Amino acid sequence: MSRGDAPLGRVMAQVAMVMNLDKCIGCHTCSVTCKQTWTNRQGTEYVWFNNVETRPGQGYPRGYQDQEKWKGGWHLKHGRLVPRAGGRARRLARLFANPELPSLDDYYQPWTYDYENLISAPLGDDVPTAAPRSLIDGRPTEVTWGPNWDDDLGGGPAHLADDPVLQQMNERVRLEYEQAFMFYLPRICEHCLNPSCVAVCPSGALYKRIEDGIVLVDQDRCRGWRMCVSGCPYKKIYFNHQSGKAEKCTLCYPRIEAGQPTVCSETCVGRLRYLGVILYDADRVGAAAATEDERGLYEAQLDCFLDPEDPAVRRAAEDAGIPHDWITAARRSPVHALISTYKVALPLHPEYRTMPMVWYIPPLSPVVESLTATGHDGEDPAKLFAAIDSLRIPVEYLAGLFTAGDPAPVEAALCRLAAMRAHMRRVNLGEPQDPAIARAVGLDAPGIEAMYRLLALAKYDERYVIPTGYAARTPEDDLTQGCSLGGHGGVGMFDADAFHAPLADAPGPRHAGTSLRGRVNLLNWNGRGRPEGLFPGGGGGSR
Repeated sequence: MSRGDAPLGRVMAQVAMVMNLDKCIGCHTCSVTCKQTWTNRQGTEYVWFNNVETRPGQGYPRGYQDQEKWKGGWHLKHGRLVPRAGGRARRLARLFANPELPSLDDYYQPWTYDYENLISAPLGDDVPTAAPRSLIDGRPTEVTWGPNWDDDLGGGPAHLADDPVLQQMNERVRLEYEQAFMFYLPRICEHCLNPSCVAVCPSGALYKRIEDGIVLVDQDRCRGWRMCVSGCPYKKIYFNHQSGKAEKCTLCYPRIEAGQPTVCSETCVGRLRYLGVILYDADRVGAAAATEDERGLYEAQLDCFLDPEDPAVRRAAEDAGIPHDWITAARRSPVHALISTYKVALPLHPEYRTMPMVWYIPPLSPVVESLTATGHDGEDPAKLFAAIDSLRIPVEYLAGLFTAGDPAPVEAALCRLAAMRAHMRRVNLGEPQDPAIARAVGLDAPGIEAMYRLLALAKYDERYVIPTGYAARTPEDDLTQGCSLGGHGGVGMFDADAFHAPLADAPGPRHAGTSLRGRVNLLNWNGRGRPEGLFPGGGGGSR
């Protein structure tokens, strides 16, 4: 049995992503293509399902990592996991006035330019200009902030002090960090195993799909309470002010179901994204998320993942209704290899206890740049390993991002990447190989070369191993154990009959015989009157 011969519980499959930060060039192609595909309509002007941040920096929205302010994610209270946003009573009391909700200024005021003025301005002595105008109300505005305002600043003095991760570090780190390095951090929804956004939604509109783990918003159930915006610690759920609905990254599920990668992965210039299937034990997720020591959350989440090469795991997966091609895909998964086999990928902010499923390979470039800047050979293994140990500034910051402050897993990942560089340098230059380099990081020569192929040379079908979609075929009784979010009828449980119920073409009574009878489809409401079904138990009727 895998992971310390612990007994297997409920085996589930999740489509997950890994990003290699050493390969991101900050071109924002992923952001632009995502926006053109998913958020190019009214109400989503400020919305970026995918954004690329410069680190260090404040991020988007500004300071989103400060959970003392925004109350996102989970925390332990008397040994139990509780949303930081509070229990049901506290959330109900703040239903109509939520002070922990980011304002538009925390994101940015989206704008366009008055290009018509360039064409229609009357003849005069002054050259006409295209003044900025708000995309929200059309009024003249000043451009003072944007979704990537920190771009390429690398923690410049104007914004350095406001980086929530740097604020937790000592003064020496904060003062010297801008001289150390910067790197880019692409972000999407984490599609967590234990999503706090699902738990805090009053209307049950957010749910985690059983078949592939993608977290979605049922637009028909959403009532626009926006508790999910506050509850998500990564601030990757947005409110569409035009439709009055919450929206988020869907992991391009129509493409995933067809066996194709997400749009951001497909168009990534640096080829830094990997997509694959991970098998995990849903019964271990709750205990892992409730790990007492935050620094143990990374290892606790690793313990939830199962080895697809283990015959017992494969049998349990088949018994759970996971198709054979999904199990085969899990065995070929580049994500599983980078996370569990080579252990070079790390989760973003595991201390939020949501068990994120978009992981990152930390950048080695800062260490190499630090060596070359002092006249040393940046590929020399002895100097490179020593630099990782001595260059505390980036390691400490990276640990604040990926391992809740524990530098050991970050150092181990960086050392494996450094060993790979040193080993492959000898191979490419025809120099004698040194087996000690691979042994020093717990690998052998074939293993380190396989890791190099995956990180540097992998082709399209090796980076994206995505089986086509399937409908979960588990018996109804198994659903009581089938989700890491709770039992039958609890938050996050997928009510297939309700979700696939026919939608009315206009506001009014539902089709007879559906579980949403009497509910109204606000997507088709023109905003006039009070349609029947708008309020539970109301008499309805327009006025």
